[in-house]
Amino acid sequence: MKSIAFGDFLIGLGILFVLEGILFAASLAWMRRAMKSALATPDNILRIVGIGSAVAGLVLIWAVRR
Repeated sequence: MKSIAFGDFLIGLGILFVLEGILFAASLAWMRRAMKSALATPDNILRIVGIGSAVAGLVLIWAVRR
């Protein structure tokens, strides 16, 4: 089994920052609406979406690393 290098983690984190930055720069009004919508969404729904997103990310990493 290969171990995931810390450098790979930092690259992934960097890509996340780049994508988030592009979203903010490209459509600030849309991001503001999305944040307001998140504030209005019940905690349990946000938690379920977060867990689902984390699981999807782990499955994607597993599939790529396999």
